[in-house]
Amino acid sequence: MENKPLIGQPLSRLEGYEKVTGNAQYAAEYNIPDLLYGYVVNSTITKGKILSVDVSDVLALQGVVKIFTHENRPSLAWFDLQYADMDAPPGTVFKPLSDNIIRYNGQPIALIVAEDLETARYASTLIKFVYEEETFNTILSQNLDKAREPKIGMSTPLKPPPPKPTGNFEQAYASAEFKTEAKYRHGTEHHNPLELFATTTIYEGDGKLTIYDKTQGTINNQLYVANVFGLKYKNVRVLAPYVGGAFGSGLRPQYQLFLCVLASLELKRNVRVTLERKQMFSFGHRPQVIQSLRFGADNSGKVTAMNHNAVGETSAYEDYNEILVPWSHKLYPAANTLFEYKLAPLDLATPIDMRAPGGVSGMHAIECIMDELAYKLNMDPLDFRLNNYSEIDPSTQKPFTSKELKQCYKKGAEKFGWHMRNPKPASTKKGNRLVGWGMATGIWDAYQFPARAEVILTKEGRLEVHNATTDIGTGTMTVMTQIAADEFGISVDEVSFFYGDSKKPFSMFQGGSAITASTGTAIVAVIRELKKKIIKKIKDSPNSPFKEIPEDQIVFRNSGLSVKKQPDLFITFQELIKANKGKEFKAAKLAGPDLLKLRKFSKATHSASFVEVEVDKDLGTITVTRAVTAVAAGKIINPKTARSQILGSMIWGISKALHEETLIDPNLGKYMNANLGEYHIPVHADIPEMEVIFAEENDGLINELGVKGVGEIGMTAIPAAIANAVFHATGKRINDLPIHFDKLMGHHGY
Repeated sequence: MENKPLIGQPLSRLEGYEKVTGNAQYAAEYNIPDLLYGYVVNSTITKGKILSVDVSDVLALQGVVKIFTHENRPSLAWFDLQYADMDAPPGTVFKPLSDNIIRYNGQPIALIVAEDLETARYASTLIKFVYEEETFNTILSQNLDKAREPKIGMSTPLKPPPPKPTGNFEQAYASAEFKTEAKYRHGTEHHNPLELFATTTIYEGDGKLTIYDKTQGTINNQLYVANVFGLKYKNVRVLAPYVGGAFGSGLRPQYQLFLCVLASLELKRNVRVTLERKQMFSFGHRPQVIQSLRFGADNSGKVTAMNHNAVGETSAYEDYNEILVPWSHKLYPAANTLFEYKLAPLDLATPIDMRAPGGVSGMHAIECIMDELAYKLNMDPLDFRLNNYSEIDPSTQKPFTSKELKQCYKKGAEKFGWHMRNPKPASTKKGNRLVGWGMATGIWDAYQFPARAEVILTKEGRLEVHNATTDIGTGTMTVMTQIAADEFGISVDEVSFFYGDSKKPFSMFQGGSAITASTGTAIVAVIRELKKKIIKKIKDSPNSPFKEIPEDQIVFRNSGLSVKKQPDLFITFQELIKANKGKEFKAAKLAGPDLLKLRKFSKATHSASFVEVEVDKDLGTITVTRAVTAVAAGKIINPKTARSQILGSMIWGISKALHEETLIDPNLGKYMNANLGEYHIPVHADIPEMEVIFAEENDGLINELGVKGVGEIGMTAIPAAIANAVFHATGKRINDLPIHFDKLMGHHGY
């Protein structure tokens, strides 16, 4: 029986059983003998210096093994390094315990190591610090005058500066028949994945370490540890077979990794350090952003002028930046553009990428001002976008490798019933509630990174696939297994995918919706290399019936080789191994984007979201009652896991629009709701039934698989669609996210 194609099939996650039964082990769950426990002590001031440390009470406590502070920290290799990991932004990377300077509230300033976690935690209450406090700045809106151009660094190619102006924006905007301007504010958000950040370091001796870590990049953390501690790369092994969510927080090594390895090397013992939920708020986050936009259009409904100015938050020691402002010109043609982006250094930890970084914040502002301009033109918001549709990238004048956004608009609108919309704001009522419909466009880059994969046809006739990538809960293991099985003509059960291990062939960290395109393409490339080796071997074998068969006529299927026009001419993999004297077949290959070809094109994923909200006329409370998102992301390898990714993004979009915000006390410089009780995230009652639609998009240019990522694209349109729906329901524009009910309380839309 022929193997059915596996690409495009909705397979359930192969590791799902392990996770739901609790058999999957995460970084803090390995049963390691002779284990010490570390507990991190964090700064209680926001800026200043540590004048003295009193550890006498801690040392007197039975079970305490060691206290690490800046006063006794061992000498390290990395103090002369500007970059210690592949995701470090420009600036001076934060070095825990390097000195007595306090740079932000919650900064790690000590590690207490004890025989058990309870003792270490209790001991943290006994250590005494004397501080000298300094004036600090933590509120973006109060520091806009300090904003400056971002510095150039290693990450700049992935996050380039805004494009240069085109035409004459000021003149075009002044003379535009229709124009609108608005300011948008986004508060701080923290990632809060289910799994806490944790590291378990096993001391192997002779400078060798085995590390179980919560990370999105095993090789990135291997490089970090080796660079920081002056170890040989081959002596540092980082494992992350299961990761309980990350969403960008695990792209960079977090400080518990540094402290755990420091203690393990110094004590020559196995050590575990796990952060508490409150400490999950003491490192990277989605930054505060303030955006000012001015858009103009002519009386035919064509956008003629676009200005997008954004000021983002960064730390005082690194320049974290996002791609916020150029998205509008990748969607809508306008002859006159002006894009500006600056950073304001604040006394906070360096922000870090958070699902759809820059894109979801930037597109909220862009799609809300497009909605407002549509109302001024008296045009349907969807018609307005279609009127400004471009088949090419207006910002570069290059064609897209593929673009099926029109299909997203059509299918999404049909499913939602957009044609039945009453355009008048506050015109649709349901009892005591005002009903609003809103829509928005989404866009995200289609990244592909270099990746190396190794494959082995084993003596048992199974296929092993090896790559260092992680699976942060996205279904990577399942999708990679599908790709390998499909390419090699075998069933999923005959493939073993080995991953989450820095000893495996190279992979970038899992982020940017890039891993399927990156590792998946590498798997296709290396299996094709393996096929060539096998075909050569079988054709060169004495008395081989395949000797005269053209290579392109030999196919891999049903766990063996056959000929297209002679299906009875067949050899199993088991027979093939026997003919190879019982030896395995191996191949390894590095694959990456075809930059020479792709430089002629623009590449992106696209989406369209349609949302219905109900607003209580008296209380101002907002409920999302329906949501539809249509996505064009090339070939969908697994519709089930891909749909799950889009649903997760849509939920987060609802959360960003209506719930999530970390609040800073300006007098303390401290996050006041650093817990899951007061950091609001949606619960089941907040989320309606949601529809996900995948447009048919055949992209023969983007990569060998024709795939684009789906991790971020489902989020980029949702916040704007909700804000636009709130306006349609009430007649009131709320441009600050999250939208708080008090701004709508008692507002009847009249």
